[in-house]
Amino acid sequence: MQDHPDGKNTRLARVEHEIVRELSELIHEDLKDPRIGFVTLIGCDVSPDLRSARIYASPLGDGRAQSATMRGLQSASGFLSVELGKRMRMRRTPTLTFVRDDSIARGVRMSTILDEVHKLDESRKHGAD
Repeated sequence: MQDHPDGKNTRLARVEHEIVRELSELIHEDLKDPRIGFVTLIGCDVSPDLRSARIYASPLGDGRAQSATMRGLQSASGFLSVELGKRMRMRRTPTLTFVRDDSIARGVRMSTILDEVHKLDESRKHGAD
């Protein structure tokens, strides 16, 4: 099979993409756990034998809400795995492990810092004229 740019074969990359897509839909539409707030699934790493999958999730809210969301996701992993198996019709459904990914929050923070630096730069430039 042809290799994907990140070193994975194309089939595995497609499976990972589909897992993220299906899980996003399941979480937002079918999961009723009150602990789970708004969460974005960033990506997924599936083992080559399809036995396990690490799902990278970015929950919104304060620290307590984020922790509650991650606990809720991990608690629902069995249900999500069964539903994922039904939707994807895979011979083997991976065991799901949810991992908190703060990359969106870091990106927003960096963007804010860059905006502030740009405004400071502009004010200095106009002040020097």
